[in-house]
Amino acid sequence: MRKKGEIALEYGFDPSTLAEDDLDPVGKTARQFGISIGLANERKMDEADFIIANLTPFRGISADVGTAFEVGYMRAQGKPVFAYTNTDRDYFTRLSADYYAGAQPEVIDGVARGADGLMIENHDMVDNLMLDTAAEESGGAFVVGAVAADADLLGDLQAFRDCLAAARAYWDARTS
Repeated sequence: MRKKGEIALEYGFDPSTLAEDDLDPVGKTARQFGISIGLANERKMDEADFIIANLTPFRGISADVGTAFEVGYMRAQGKPVFAYTNTDRDYFTRLSADYYAGAQPEVIDGVARGADGLMIENHDMVDNLMLDTAAEESGGAFVVGAVAADADLLGDLQAFRDCLAAARAYWDARTS
């Protein structure tokens, strides 16, 4: 996060700090501390002009659920959503290849379904359709990087930089 903050400054943005940096867990249960982090994150988003969300798959085939919440929270406030991912494998590919272990979906009435009968989204989108929609329809962007599978998928910062460049162009166009 420190490195990302330094890079954001290079692009002329004042990055938010981690919400938990300002919190003291002493005297709180784990649940109470977790709730205080969630509320602090909401306050940070209320103060922010836009979000840059890392939607690289995290502990599964899709983006981190907390980050997905943050994207929705910012979109609901009418703020631009800029997102990036370090994988160029679309959601359908990850869902069919990884979750369904490569088993070919059955197409029923034009809808692809997994062995469990559930629909397999195939909308030619990077992640869940709500995340792609939030970025594109908010005036932001969804940047797709292509980090090799054997590289640092979560730590590579090129797509983050590209996302910052898109955000910079967005804000420069609004002020000129």
